[in-house]
Amino acid sequence: MKDNIEQGQLFDELLSKEIKDKFYHVDVDPINKTKRLFFDNSGGSFRLKAASHAFTKLDELPDCPEHGNTTAKWLMDIQEEGYRSIETILNTNTGSIVTSLTASMVMFDMVRTVMENVPGGNVVTTLLEHPSAYDSMVSYAAATGKELRVAKTNPLTGGVDVEDIIELIDQDTCLLTFMYASNVSGALLDAEKIVVEARKIKPDLYIVVDAVQHAPHGIIDVSKVPVDGINFAPYKFFGPRGFGIGYVSERLAKLPHNKLIAKPNDYWQLGSPAPAHFAAVTEVVNYVCWLGERFITSTTRRELFVEGMTRIKLHERALMHAMLEGTENAEGLRHIDGINVYLDCKDLTKKDFIMAIGFDNIDYKKAVEYYEMNGVVTFERLLSSPYSSRILESFGLKGSIRVSPIHCHNLKDIEKFLEVTKMLCQIQ
Repeated sequence: MKDNIEQGQLFDELLSKEIKDKFYHVDVDPINKTKRLFFDNSGGSFRLKAASHAFTKLDELPDCPEHGNTTAKWLMDIQEEGYRSIETILNTNTGSIVTSLTASMVMFDMVRTVMENVPGGNVVTTLLEHPSAYDSMVSYAAATGKELRVAKTNPLTGGVDVEDIIELIDQDTCLLTFMYASNVSGALLDAEKIVVEARKIKPDLYIVVDAVQHAPHGIIDVSKVPVDGINFAPYKFFGPRGFGIGYVSERLAKLPHNKLIAKPNDYWQLGSPAPAHFAAVTEVVNYVCWLGERFITSTTRRELFVEGMTRIKLHERALMHAMLEGTENAEGLRHIDGINVYLDCKDLTKKDFIMAIGFDNIDYKKAVEYYEMNGVVTFERLLSSPYSSRILESFGLKGSIRVSPIHCHNLKDIEKFLEVTKMLCQIQ
């Protein structure tokens, strides 16, 4: 299935219901027992029931996977299956897997390793980056005496133009970092083109990519976009918190890095393994493959995974189109008086499902409070936040309300959100 259908393609009602049933707390707040729309999935997505069950089952066991008893060996098999599941997500079977408490820690490790060991007088990143990438670039550039070059954002698309990145790269650049998709605007960067054009200038350039925002919404393919490092976070991809995952290429894996002396030179894991986390990742991949099986017949796990992610992307795009343009039952954001849709990229094939909006009559923080009072959870991005100010300023914004549904939602959810939004526009 091609993923370039401009207005997306919705799941049928039966499949949409099956999907909702596979996740916890999609329609009801488990604490106050009230109905709600949770449109803050960029802060941490709905949890897949099977992933939570697998995590709990394995986390109860005291056995260490690196020991020789029967249960320990079984746990090691689970962990090895988890590694293969990560390879399915990324489409790679080379290089090394990196895990840590968070994806941000993985990013800092990858950036530090390149900065400290690869010659070059400058490094390149963008204003769009999450603080884990941007701050690690700032910190280690200062520590290693390298010039930091920063590409500007495009306030029309909410992303970064390829040309604005490439013009900063030269023969003395040792590292480029950029993100697959923005967690403020949802804008997709053209990762494949960036990598191709950057390596035309410097073929051995190290490139590290932040895929935390994009992983739950689209396809990642390291064989097609051959970067040296990439990270993602299971808690944004239907799994548990407390786990960050990365991949490093063979050449990056062999650079000097923190490791136990007894381990191979390309080994990046530190400390005892966490089979429960790996089991949860496998269940996420199982779920996406299950979704793929609703549409194609294949014995190849990667093919089923790609089909599942493609259908997720298309469903979310259809919901995004409905949110912007409306339905027969509700006006869309582009047509409601009193609402501003920021960074409104017209080509929805270049955007993951995140809306940045603002009201004429309500400030951002108050609007988020009003949304919650009416059963909708969103999130405010403000200049006062050190996590948001750099990015907002680059777009000329004072703030925004981030609205981030995922594929578990349906058209009725979008219509309910639009109904609440129109009502908030009437507040004096």
